[in-house]
Amino acid sequence: MPRILLVDNGSLRPQATLNLRRLAAALSRRTGETVEAASLLHSHKVPAERLEGEKAVTLGPLAERLAAEGETELVVVPFFFGPSQALTRYLPERLAEVQAAHPRLAVRVALPLFDTLHGLDLSLVRLLADNVREAMGPAREERDHARRPTVVLVDHGSPIPEVAAVRNVLAGQLGALLEGEAGSVTFASMERREGEAYRFNEPLLEDLLADPALAGREVILAMLFLSPGRHAGEGGDIAEIAARAMAASPGLSVTPSRLVGEHDGILELLANRVAQGLAGEPLLLALPPRA
Repeated sequence: MPRILLVDNGSLRPQATLNLRRLAAALSRRTGETVEAASLLHSHKVPAERLEGEKAVTLGPLAERLAAEGETELVVVPFFFGPSQALTRYLPERLAEVQAAHPRLAVRVALPLFDTLHGLDLSLVRLLADNVREAMGPAREERDHARRPTVVLVDHGSPIPEVAAVRNVLAGQLGALLEGEAGSVTFASMERREGEAYRFNEPLLEDLLADPALAGREVILAMLFLSPGRHAGEGGDIAEIAARAMAASPGLSVTPSRLVGEHDGILELLANRVAQGLAGEPLLLALPPRA
């Protein structure tokens, strides 16, 4: 039986690793398969005492250890929204290093959370819509059109157009699901790299919230983030951007939703990815054994 690894990008904030472990344990119970948590980068630098006494593991060393112990099949379930460079470049390069030392090892990488290649996929946007409705409160259906909030789907921002395209498609889907509940639905990036080549990340959240058209309005941030960390969650960059915007524009109200990885429904989506990884299709990537 393959070893199943739930893998995120990694964070220097312990909350991200603790959330990944929580989900891996819940996914094990949900699927009946043992699912282990690992990060691509960063998390191993967090002191063990901030992680309930257990040091975080990263994918490369974990794969090397499992292969040395005789494992020949790994299924990687990405805790990523779309095809970031971490998945399409770093991960296969790192696993190729492991296979060079352990040529009998085969690896299957399941699809990220949003699948744009195999038909209409509404599973992720339904979680986003639930989180927005929760942030709106129970009176959302009683508001007239003028008082309906503006919804902004915000992500970190990416140097990869395909990742930004995932956010943009989700924003369109979210607008359809929230028709009659939101005044409008748009999107923004938390930050972007300098240069014209990365203009596809526009608008930046800070600039969008400074738009005079939003003065005095209620804005709900649909948080396209998976786990709390430096950017999302209490005291993160998004919270600071929102606080500055409200201080500069009295009457503006900015409320972030829960994070996607905090919605119970994420387990069903991940369980589907586990099943696909075990079945061998559809996959993001397959690395067959070299020997």
